[in-house]
Amino acid sequence: MGITNQDGHNMRRWVLLISGITLAQFGFAQDLRSSLFQAADEALEAAQSANAPMLAPRGYSDGLEAYADAANDLARGRDNDRIQTSLADAVNSLNGAATAAREASIAFNTLIESRDDALEVRADNFAAEIWSDAEEALNNAVLRLEASDDNNAQAFANNAEILFREAELVAIKAQYLSQTRALLAQAERDRVPQNSPRTYERAQILLEQAEQAINENRYEMELPLSLIEQANYEARHAAYITKQITDLRNDNGTAEDIILAHEEQLTRLADSTGSVIQLDSGTELATLTLISDIQVARQREMQLIEDLENSRRQIGSLEEEISELDNQINNASEEYILLVQRLEAEEQLRARITRIETMFSREEAQVTREGNNILIRLVGLTFSSGESNINPTHSELLEKVHDALETFPRSRIVIEGHTDSYGGSQANLRLSRSRAQSVGDYLTTIFGIEVFRVSSVGYGQTRPIANNETSQGRARNRRIDIRIELQQD
Repeated sequence: MGITNQDGHNMRRWVLLISGITLAQFGFAQDLRSSLFQAADEALEAAQSANAPMLAPRGYSDGLEAYADAANDLARGRDNDRIQTSLADAVNSLNGAATAAREASIAFNTLIESRDDALEVRADNFAAEIWSDAEEALNNAVLRLEASDDNNAQAFANNAEILFREAELVAIKAQYLSQTRALLAQAERDRVPQNSPRTYERAQILLEQAEQAINENRYEMELPLSLIEQANYEARHAAYITKQITDLRNDNGTAEDIILAHEEQLTRLADSTGSVIQLDSGTELATLTLISDIQVARQREMQLIEDLENSRRQIGSLEEEISELDNQINNASEEYILLVQRLEAEEQLRARITRIETMFSREEAQVTREGNNILIRLVGLTFSSGESNINPTHSELLEKVHDALETFPRSRIVIEGHTDSYGGSQANLRLSRSRAQSVGDYLTTIFGIEVFRVSSVGYGQTRPIANNETSQGRARNRRIDIRIELQQD
């Protein structure tokens, strides 16, 4: 019997349904595991952070075993009580391991430090056998500490620390001295000690000194590195000498060939320095001549360098002077421009003052400059005795005043009233104020000067400009002064 379309449709529905159930069960299982294992996971992380695998291996191992049992039981669908019992054992063991590891890190502080130092110089690679012994001693120490066997734990710890320090030293020597040792070993195979014994011996002595320096202070490598560099040089030098001797023997060379080759090198050096040497009395005199010429050349070079530095300093000083002169010129130019501007402004001001002076006759007003102010003394403006009203006959004069004030359209204007000494001082003060106010009102009302520009003040008889004992003096003291404050222009 074949499968109908309806049957196929139903099968697909069941497959989808079963798949959905499976995924839901998987998600549920994941949520269940996270919930059950949360405390154990936290304890495991804490134990690992405390380095329990190394410092508390027994407790850590017990905790891992209980953790694995719980995970296996969960995977097999075992009873939750059994799983929770295993997890509780895991948490207890792991927490205990974390505590023990922290205590061990304090008790074995210098041991752990020695292990870290050895590991930093790759002692596990360059001193593998000693490293293995040190690791075994460390493991015995922490196991004894876990078993509360403090005395034996400390004994193993002391031994482990010694081994780690030894491994560290061996690793340092292996890394820094290996090249020199390899050079000397190759030199022995090439019979260098027989052909160049003194140079070879110098290389050996330098190697021994470098090793001794490392033994004395393995953390200060400046001196050992310098000695190693010299030892490598002497080892290569000895190998070169041996090769030259061997080549000479193989080519049936003679001592004369060696001397002539040496003299040729000296001659080439002399040619390059411009020195003249003689070799008929040996190479010593020629060498001294070359040394002397080279020293002279060096002194000449040092003198040239000093002269160059002096020239640079002089150039720098001259550049500073030039810069200062440029600044002075710029400042002078700015000052000149400002001076020209001030002179032009002063000239314009004088022209405007002159223009104001020409507006009035001597009988109408006197125009003077007082600092930054211009004073227009209206000698032609008079009032009836005791009065402050402006006589219509003065309208032409006040129109000229208006024109003068508009020469400085942004300036402030102060109108000052004065009297002679006849009458009471308070009465004269009131009268002077009233007359000044009348002039101010006239200028703002009749000619439309802005009110904010105009102020009036009365001084009464307090500021005479002539003798009040004469009629002419009193006439001069009875006056209106108009002050134009130029700083506001």
